[in-house]
Amino acid sequence: RESENHTLLAEFVLSGLSSHPELQHLVFFTFCLVYTMTVIGNLLISVVTVHPTLCTSMYVFLRVLSFLDISTASTVVPKMLVSFLSENRSISYMGCVTQFYCVIFLGATEWHLLAAMAYDRYVAICNPLRYTIIMNARVCLSLVLLSCCSGNVVSVVQTAWVFTLPFCGPRKINHFFCDIPPLILLSCTDTSLYEKQIVTVTVLVIFTPFCLILVSYACIISSILKISSAESRHKTFSTCSSHLIVVTLYCASGTLNYLPTSSNSQDTKKVLAIIYTTIIPMLNPLIYSLRNKEVREVLIMTMAMLVKK
Repeated sequence: RESENHTLLAEFVLSGLSSHPELQHLVFFTFCLVYTMTVIGNLLISVVTVHPTLCTSMYVFLRVLSFLDISTASTVVPKMLVSFLSENRSISYMGCVTQFYCVIFLGATEWHLLAAMAYDRYVAICNPLRYTIIMNARVCLSLVLLSCCSGNVVSVVQTAWVFTLPFCGPRKINHFFCDIPPLILLSCTDTSLYEKQIVTVTVLVIFTPFCLILVSYACIISSILKISSAESRHKTFSTCSSHLIVVTLYCASGTLNYLPTSSNSQDTKKVLAIIYTTIIPMLNPLIYSLRNKEVREVLIMTMAMLVKK
């Protein structure tokens, strides 16, 4: 009996993103392009922000954000791409545990980092003369480490809770990676208690940082309104609105995907998961970095030097 249970838990089978064979190759090339753009865009930001002229905490945060985005996409997309071209969609039990842990860790860490970046922008715009004093290297490093520690705690707890559930019956995960909603559907025990705690975790992990971000941007907008130059106001508003759109998209997709009370179908949850695992990592370099004048100048200068060589 124990041997049979062990066999059942030896591996899972991922259903993949699409069940339409005629679309497999088109979807493959689409996500291959998205993944390539994600990696190249975030690598460029990682390289450019090392430049000596970009030494403030904002660029340290951008570097960490780029690393998290590449890691998130690399945890999910390659396995998904293989599933488009292969009939073997199995993933080992430990492989599923590892992927699950990494996705939750990277997502929670990035979300807390976005809150730290919002606070950084608040200090830069509302207290520009004290910016370098308040956001010194020690504070910057502390915020990055706090984001990572928070992400690790959330991920360890969620991984422990999910993978201590008894799985029986079908081993097919109706998703393109090992995620919370489809995994708990495979459990043959009552998951109502788990669903209640995941609501609590979702509120703490997603809504608490989101509220901090909104407060930071409310203060920023208040300061912007005091700027006399219409051009400067428009430029700052444009940057803030772009950030808020990405943050809201991240918050909405994560919340709708993870709240068990949501009436969304599994296909809808797959689309929501695509947003925060592939689309947002591709957009972040454009929204947070390449719209920045200093980053663009250093990037152009770097590209010019490479062309000359």
